Amino acid sequence: MEKKKRIVIALGGNALGNTLPEQMKAVKITSRAIVDLIQEGCEVVVAHGNGPQVGMVNNAMIALTHEDPQQPNTPLSVCVAMSQAYIGYDLQNALREELLNRGITDIPVATMITQVRVDPDDPAFEHPSKPIGRFMTKEQADVMAEKYDYIMKEDAGRGYRRVVASPKPQEIIEIGTIRNMVDSGDVVIACGGGGIPVTRQGNHLKGASAVIDKDFASCLMAKELDADFLIILTAVEKAAINYGKPNEKWLGDITVAEAKQYIDEGHFAPGSMLPKVQAAVEFAESKPGRQALITLLEKAKDGILGKTGTRIHL
Repeated sequence: MEKKKRIVIALGGNALGNTLPEQMKAVKITSRAIVDLIQEGCEVVVAHGNGPQVGMVNNAMIALTHEDPQQPNTPLSVCVAMSQAYIGYDLQNALREELLNRGITDIPVATMITQVRVDPDDPAFEHPSKPIGRFMTKEQADVMAEKYDYIMKEDAGRGYRRVVASPKPQEIIEIGTIRNMVDSGDVVIACGGGGIPVTRQGNHLKGASAVIDKDFASCLMAKELDADFLIILTAVEKAAINYGKPNEKWLGDITVAEAKQYIDEGHFAPGSMLPKVQAAVEFAESKPGRQALITLLEKAKDGILGKTGTRIHL
């Protein structure tokens, strides 16, 4: 019997909607695409972003402190944990329902609340750059900076937002449990929002005021699980060079060396396509036979079959 392909899928947080009702609809569409891959004979592990969701949770927790002065401010790591749980709750139920609708009754689905260790000396802590939460006026931003010691930055003329560090993931704390679940045939949702960022202090894990890029966390998890494929889902069918220019070129099958050259030439936007391509390259070059795919959610099955997407390999 041919060994099943093991796939780690990195879903964008925006693909899950901006509100609870939007998320309920989005996870149904997402689940159909994921179960398509399961029916193709793949073992699937799902990671996801939480950009809109962690901002919403953070805003709600701040509102609570305004209503009740006895309530302390909620650490960002706790907000990430909350977002992992409620996204996982909707996603695992939608996946379970889709599996049952197709007559697949022997594949359990579970969400693993996942902590990811980061280095407290990561340079990202010196240069916070990841905006989260709502836009504010200068006056509101000054209050937040004074009251909570937040770092607030003006964002492209739209107002002020809190910025936090985005350190590189070093270790997935629950990887052993995730591996056991996947090996036993479960569909596992893990590393939500890039994982809950923690630093190690002896035997204690301390939450960090940071967010981890979900593409790099997905890459680390894919390597740790010895996956065959890392699929990074985004808003376009393929990555492109000279994007938006007359000589724009969509990328199909490319080597790690070609991808690195395009990165060096500055073809991919920081904070958008660049981390996706960097994570894809890191996975594809980590072991012979591993491949990374960047494509649309609804094209994931065609991408695995080699029909579309940007596929990166050695």
